[in-house]
This record gives sequence, structure tokens and C-alpha cells, in this order.
Amino acid sequence: MLLFDLDGTLIDSNGVWVEVDRLFLARRGLTPTEEYSYTVGHSYFPAAAQFTRDYYRLTDSPQAIMDEWLALAGDAYACRVPLKPGVRAFLSRQQAQGQKMALVTACVPELCGAALERHGLTGYFPKIFFAQDLGFEKQDPRYFQTVLAELKQTAQACTLFEDSPGACRTARELGLKVVGVYDSFYQDRQEELRSSCHRYIRSFTEL
Repeated sequence: MLLFDLDGTLIDSNGVWVEVDRLFLARRGLTPTEEYSYTVGHSYFPAAAQFTRDYYRLTDSPQAIMDEWLALAGDAYACRVPLKPGVRAFLSRQQAQGQKMALVTACVPELCGAALERHGLTGYFPKIFFAQDLGFEKQDPRYFQTVLAELKQTAQACTLFEDSPGACRTARELGLKVVGVYDSFYQDRQEELRSSCHRYIRSFTEL
């Protein structure tokens, strides 16, 4: 079975969140630190909102922070975020061959749905696993353990396509086959990504 991350793997959306963080904090006279960007970039939505509130000692509630983030990102996911090269052809080919596929993502359900609908990808993924619904970040082995249990699949029977070095490392340690996908968001961590996966690609056009 093939498992796909969304942001940075199938769609070129990680830059949206860099801009969202910048705009959100600029409205409050703040700037993102390296520590902040790293932490929220590896957290699912509610955890990232709570961290943001605590880190900058904001009076906004986590829900208010998430609502503002959604307002800032919504148009991009619905109208502008592109597919990465080769994605549609690869998914179509796998589906035609009878390959089962699922989406494993830390994306917000509303934004994920908007992107899939816009690009006509909903039919490829009968099962979508949202990190915020499972309550685990993708670097937490319990995330993938829960996914495998719900899919009734062994780790050895699954291949993960993912751009995050941390998620790749966790999945590989659990026994999944891992294909690391280049994304500029992790430009400075490509050697880590290469060492965390069985195969490394810069584009789905290579497959």
C-alpha cells in the first residue's frame, strides 16, 4: 500500500506557511525565530497554535490563532497552491495498476479538502489520516502505528512518500519503506532526509 504526505510532497504548499507565520506575527510586532519556525513546522495544527501562544505569550486563544491562520492560508489552498511535477501522472498510473493509496497528513482537514478538490485528487485517497484527529505528530511512532492498525496493514507492506526528514526517520524505524521527496522547505536538511529514506527523489517525474 502506498501512503502519501500532502504538504511539500504532493503539493507545493510549505511556502504558504512560512508566509502565514510571518504575517501572523508581524501583525503583533513579532518575528519568527529559528526555534519557533522549526517547532511549528513539525507540529499538527492545535499543538502549533498552543506552542505559538505559549512561546510568544499571546493573549489569543489557540482557537483564535487557528482561525486566523486558516483565514490567511485558505485562499492559497483553494486557488493557488500547485501540484508538484509528475504527481498526477504517478497517482493515475498507480491507481490504474490497482494500487491501494492513502493520505497521511498534518494538514488541516479544511485546507486538505480544498487542495484535493481543486486538483481533482479526492478519488485517489479513500482514506485520509489527519494528525490532529489522531492526536499525534508524524514524528511520533504512534501516528504511523495507528494508521497501520486502521488500514490493517503491516509496516513492511507499505511505502511512504514524505518530505519531512523526521517523519521519514520515524516511518523507517517502524519498518515502512520510505521514499524521501525533495522540498525547498527542508533545503538545509537534505542529507538528513537522504539518510532517513530508502530512496530519494527530487520529483515524481523520476518514478
